[in-house]
Amino acid sequence: MSEQPELNQIAQEAYVFLYPLVLMDITRRVGTNVPSGVKPGFGPPNVFSHMDEFPPGDFTEVVRPNFDTLYSIAFLDLTEGPMVVSAPDTAGRYYMLPMMDMWTDVFAAPGTRTTGTGAGHFTVVPQRWDGAVPDGTTRIEAPTPYVWIIGRTQTDGPADYQAVHEVQRGFTVTPSSRWPDTPPQVEASVDASVDMESAPLDQVNSMGGLDFFAYAADLMSLHPPHVVDQPIIARMTQIGIEAGKPLDVDALSPSVRAALEGAPRSATETMRSAIPRLNPVVNGWTIGRSNMGVYGTNYLYRAVIAMVGLGANLPEDAIYPMLLHDSSGDEPVGDHSYVLHFDADQLPPVDAFWSVTMYNVEGFPVLNPLDRYALGDRDPVRYNDDGSLDLYIGQESPGAELEPNWLPAPPGPLGITMRLYGPRPEILDGRWDPPPLQRL
Repeated sequence: MSEQPELNQIAQEAYVFLYPLVLMDITRRVGTNVPSGVKPGFGPPNVFSHMDEFPPGDFTEVVRPNFDTLYSIAFLDLTEGPMVVSAPDTAGRYYMLPMMDMWTDVFAAPGTRTTGTGAGHFTVVPQRWDGAVPDGTTRIEAPTPYVWIIGRTQTDGPADYQAVHEVQRGFTVTPSSRWPDTPPQVEASVDASVDMESAPLDQVNSMGGLDFFAYAADLMSLHPPHVVDQPIIARMTQIGIEAGKPLDVDALSPSVRAALEGAPRSATETMRSAIPRLNPVVNGWTIGRSNMGVYGTNYLYRAVIAMVGLGANLPEDAIYPMLLHDSSGDEPVGDHSYVLHFDADQLPPVDAFWSVTMYNVEGFPVLNPLDRYALGDRDPVRYNDDGSLDLYIGQESPGAELEPNWLPAPPGPLGITMRLYGPRPEILDGRWDPPPLQRL
C-alpha cells in the first residue's frame, strides 16, 4: 500500500477511536457550565442535577427521551481527590447509577441489580489512588478522573413524581475528606467560551480534522487510553499522535496533515453506514445484546453508540430494541394502524419493568391528544382473557374500549423503541425476542 492511503486509513481509525472521548468532554463542558437549579440535568461538577418530570410532547433537546424514569445526572471531577456518591434506601424502588469513564465505558453500576435498594455509599477514587476510603463506604476505582453518572429512578407516571423526588434528594456527592458531613455548596464556574447554543454532537461533527485531533491529544494527557488500546495507540504514532503528548501540528508532513483533515468526513460516513449492521435484527427489531456499555476494542461500535445514544447502559441493566420494520418488512408509518401482540407466556421477561415508547423517525416525541408517549406493564392496560396483551399503534383510536391499550402515533415514519429494565437471561441470550408489529 502506498503512503497516502495507509495514512488515510490510520487517520480514519484514529478518528473512530477518539470520537467518544471528544464527544464526552464537550458534553461535560456544556453540562457543567450552568449554575445549579437553572436547567434540569445541567449543573456544576460533583453535584447531582435532577430531571423532576417527564419531557413534554414537543421536546427536541435529546433524541429518544425517557418516559419511564426520572434522571439524576452528575459529572464527577476527581482531580482533587475521591468523591463519595451516596444513594438512599429506595424501599424497593428500582434505580441505577451507572458510572461511565470518559471513553464511555460503564465501569460501575450501583443500583437495584448490583447493590440492592438499601442505602449505599460509594467512594469513587482516581486511578492509582492508594489512600483509605471512609468507613462505611465501598471503594470504586475510576479509569479516568472525570466520570459521568446518568442515574435513573423508576417513575410510574406523573402521580409518582413526589415519591421519586424524595429518592432523588437522597442522591448526593461529597468529597471523601468531608464525608459523612453534609455535601458542600458547589458553584458553577461559567465559561463564556463554551458554545451553549449548539448540541455537543453537532459541535464534534463540525470540527475540522486538525482541531479534532489536537483536542483529542490534549484529552489523552488527562484521560489515558485503556490498557487494551496499545495496538491503536501504536498505529497513531505514524500520524503524529502520541498518548500523553500534545499534537505538534507544525511538525506534521503534508501527507499526514491531509490524512488528518480528511478523516472526519470519511470516518463519520463509515460510522453512519455501520448503524444498520451493528446489531442483529429479529422480528423487525434491532437489538443490542452484547458489547453495549463495555466495548473492548470494538471502537466502531463504541463510536456509533456514542453518536446515536451517548450514555448507553450495560445490557444486564437495560436493553432497548428499536423497530426497523413491521411483519411485512415495511417501514412503520403512523398513517396505518398496527397491533403488537404478546402471547401470555411471551410477555417481556424482566425483573424490573418494560415499556414501548413512540417517537417520530428523528427520535422525538410528537404531541398527541392523550398526552401519552409510552405504554408498558405499569400502565392500566387491558389483558385478553387468555392473559395475552395487544397494544394498538396508529394515529386513529382503536375505539373507547381499547383506548387504554392505544399508543398514539404521529404521521409519517415512526421510531418505536422498547425498553426492558432488568432483563432476565432469556432476553440477554436471545431465547426471547420482541414480537413483530402487525399491520391491521
